[in-house]
Amino acid sequence: MKVLVTGGLGYIGSHTCVALLEAGHTVVIVDNLSNSKIDTLNKVMQITKKNIPFYKVDVTDVLAVNSIFSKHDLDAVIHFAGFKAVGESVEKPIEYYHNNVVSTLIIAEACRKYNVHRFVFSSSATVYGDNKVPFVETMDLLPTTNPYGETKAINERILIDIAKANPAISLSILRYFNPAGAHKSGLIGESPVGIPNNIMPYISQVANGKLEKLRVFGNDYNTVDGTGVRDYIHVIDLAAGHVAALENLNEGIHIYNLGTGQGVSVLELVKAFEDANNIKIPIEIVERRPGDLASCYADVSKAKQELGWEAKYDIVAMCHDSWNFEKNRF
Repeated sequence: MKVLVTGGLGYIGSHTCVALLEAGHTVVIVDNLSNSKIDTLNKVMQITKKNIPFYKVDVTDVLAVNSIFSKHDLDAVIHFAGFKAVGESVEKPIEYYHNNVVSTLIIAEACRKYNVHRFVFSSSATVYGDNKVPFVETMDLLPTTNPYGETKAINERILIDIAKANPAISLSILRYFNPAGAHKSGLIGESPVGIPNNIMPYISQVANGKLEKLRVFGNDYNTVDGTGVRDYIHVIDLAAGHVAALENLNEGIHIYNLGTGQGVSVLELVKAFEDANNIKIPIEIVERRPGDLASCYADVSKAKQELGWEAKYDIVAMCHDSWNFEKNRF
């Protein structure tokens, strides 16, 4: 299939492009480079030995999006593009609602106009809100604690309504848990602009001496050691999940959790990183962040049963590959 990948030079997008190309598909990448680097394109092509059409375009630009659709006979879209920092979304709600929701509407309208019926949407476990763990796809979505999560929930509802109105559409909504790790080559990985929002690149930058210490937000949760528990999934597994979702995409609406089904606490993650890489990570316990959940992990049985997909890499591999990328990226 020929697949348009929006946000294709971002962390998850770039790894998914590699997985798609290695599975025999072709890709067209669109990215505005607001939180990614053009060098990632060269590295994806280096890994795959494939030339990739690339457009530096903001997908809220309707004319530019339509121009791309008109130039390529697309079979599918995987829509990653969007702002993704939870804290920033609280500070800049207008920007988040505009960028994340408008972009989805424009991409969906272009799909209708150019008869592209396969659509895979990058969603998030944040849409579950404060549901009881493990999170299951059939749960009602609860109000989230931040505008970022709300934009994901709104986009899901928009796309579901569009699919209900057009039976020819095949829609797959993928709810990610906590991506970590990097490509085994060390060429691509999570390389955020500025101070990292996600914990693994933060730990890696502490290990590299760029940041002084890891702040742990709260140690009084009702968890194994008092720190927050999350479901970390290797980005390579996550990318493989997108390929499986695309290749098994039938007409109708399909929703899948992509995680490991295993919860890991912050302190367990730090210890795994230290053990995997023989590096000591200094930490400081600080107050809880408003809105943080004690535990968040997935029920992943549906993806295994329907897609034949399950995570292969453990937390040690994620820690090893994250550090391998971080220490070699400069």
